Amino acid sequence: MTRIKICGLTRAEDIAAVVHSGANAIGFVFYEKSPRYVTKQKAIELANLVPPFVSIVGLFVNAEPDFVNEILESVPLDLLQFHGDESPEYCRQFNRPYIKAIRVKAGVDLIQCASEFNGAKGLLLDAHVDGIPGGTGATFDWTLIPEALSLPVILSGGLDAQNVSPAIEQVSPYAVDVSSGVEANKGIKDAEKIAAFINEVNRIDVQLSR
Repeated sequence: MTRIKICGLTRAEDIAAVVHSGANAIGFVFYEKSPRYVTKQKAIELANLVPPFVSIVGLFVNAEPDFVNEILESVPLDLLQFHGDESPEYCRQFNRPYIKAIRVKAGVDLIQCASEFNGAKGLLLDAHVDGIPGGTGATFDWTLIPEALSLPVILSGGLDAQNVSPAIEQVSPYAVDVSSGVEANKGIKDAEKIAAFINEVNRIDVQLSR
């Protein structure tokens, strides 16, 4: 079963739509330059709406450690997602489960990345767009992903209800991560797109299991 994370949630109604549709995880973006940024107080309010067994992920980009710790003290994050140029040492210092985002392009050695970040729970593979750490809506060449990595693969980058099936068929990721592909506008999710995306993941999972 392919796990599903919906990232960049900013509104109570979007939390409700994601939970109702059956996603496994939601993501809050603690990066001020993102159109999906949420403040600590807003994240606290939204986290209170998340029921049991739905994981809460906090996304950070080259954040000061004090800021990460400040969020951890107030927001019940289950998992940290580091989406910048963080080192393995940086990621480990918080003593929390984490995933490391890698922006994929030709020449990036994902086997080496998996070895370097061997303490991570997984590698989130996203498209490389110069100057933008994520949430671009761009896809990347999935053939650049080695067949066997030592860490679970979380596939991201330009996924939507139309292309997630071939993505899962080709990559067989542990999980898929979507943000812009289920939005009406940046930071504003669309309940119908969320449902369509999750239904398509479930459909292809059933098909491939036969």
